[in-house]
Amino acid sequence: MEYNTKCLIIGSGPAGYTAAIYASRADMHPLLYEGIQVGGQLTITTEVENFPGYPQGIHGVAMMEDIRQQALRFGTQMRNGEIVKVDFSQRPFICTDDNNDIIYADTVIIATGASARWLGLESEKKFNGYGVSACATCDGYFYKDKDVAVIGGGDTATEEASYLAKLCRKVYLVHRRDELRASKAMQQRVFNTPNIEMVWNSIPIEITGEENKFNKSVTGLKIQNTRTSAISTLNVDGVFIAIGHHPNTEVFQGQLELDNEGYIITRPGSSHTNIPGVFAAGDVQDKQYKQAITAAAGGCKAAIDAEHFLQENA
Repeated sequence: MEYNTKCLIIGSGPAGYTAAIYASRADMHPLLYEGIQVGGQLTITTEVENFPGYPQGIHGVAMMEDIRQQALRFGTQMRNGEIVKVDFSQRPFICTDDNNDIIYADTVIIATGASARWLGLESEKKFNGYGVSACATCDGYFYKDKDVAVIGGGDTATEEASYLAKLCRKVYLVHRRDELRASKAMQQRVFNTPNIEMVWNSIPIEITGEENKFNKSVTGLKIQNTRTSAISTLNVDGVFIAIGHHPNTEVFQGQLELDNEGYIITRPGSSHTNIPGVFAAGDVQDKQYKQAITAAAGGCKAAIDAEHFLQENA
């Protein structure tokens, strides 16, 4: 099948859904592909306390559903699935989805966000889904009253550790340095939680476990002290990787200008990419703030930039 749209939005989350709200209200009749992770990263978090309008806080899934419903209210057409191929060499732009449908778009707003980084250990791959996870909200319930380890030192790691501490008997927060990179508020929350134990100056070298032809399970995490090189083992039932994210820009390589980390480069103060008519918003181009509110603001800017582009190129 072939479709035409004034505005194709690739990705959901705060950036994609907000772009859809603004584009719909501007009579651009946007078509939005929600991607593999519908609602973006906030759907794998717990309480969101720093997004305006929710004085008591709100669960990430509920907040994203609120914004999604607002976009639907104004007429956004939403589709499951993802865009797997793009051609930005001419207008209208030609994009192909995972059902081999072709979309001809006058403008494109990219809001594909970012995905979790992994350690790169063979044992991590081996036990992924069998005791190794990158989502405490998704999998934390399975470790109720058990001992787990969280790897990382930023806001992601401290949020994961705080969430798991409500379920688990013991949470080891393993960090390669002797101080956290997380915000002061998150650091204080971790330090004030009695069943979170900091493991400083340590890096994971192997995830140990048991396996048979029917199942696999994690039994421990081998760590190495970065100062003494001493190796020890934490006896844990689960390991949660929380070392940051990488931008979901693989499909745009060779089409758009990316930085050395793969983030889309936009014109300062705007959402414009190096291709006129293609715009980017949210974590796919923001490696500094990475907040829901800044992603939403980026989606707003992208829709307004797209609207102006259409007016100027009518």
